[in-house]
Amino acid sequence: MTTMLAAIFIAVMVRCSYAFAPTSSINAARDTSLSMAPRFDKSTERWITDDPAEMAGASYGPIGSLYRAGPKPFFTRIFNPDTYDQAVLKYMAQDGCDRKEAQGNMDAFLDNMQDWAYQKTQEQNGAYKKDYANANMQPKQVILSTVWGVGVIYFIGSLIYN
Repeated sequence: MTTMLAAIFIAVMVRCSYAFAPTSSINAARDTSLSMAPRFDKSTERWITDDPAEMAGASYGPIGSLYRAGPKPFFTRIFNPDTYDQAVLKYMAQDGCDRKEAQGNMDAFLDNMQDWAYQKTQEQNGAYKKDYANANMQPKQVILSTVWGVGVIYFIGSLIYN
């Protein structure tokens, strides 16, 4: 009987302790847990989402990965799309960001994980936050990358053909 009363008393005290916390922090904690659509399904051991804006194909495609971070993430998306999508959903759930930002970070990670990890460490220490979602997407950069890519493909093709 005393143990049950002690357990009830502790539960009431924990619940009442919210009265002394700022309401914005309580609501923020509740809002982030509800708004975070990607979640881990233990039965299938996969990350899932019900939000159409966070499903595969809701952001940019493999060509976007090619322009933003180069051939490594592009080929990963082509040859291993499920693993890429699971990594993006996991990043979204852990970082609380949208799909485009998660894809940009995943592309940067796949391109050069040491530089990406260094940048994330610098961001945690107060440095600027790099926008991987829009990296290399200025019109001039897209045109230059396209011309360069066509030139490389032409050169490699002519070497193979001859």
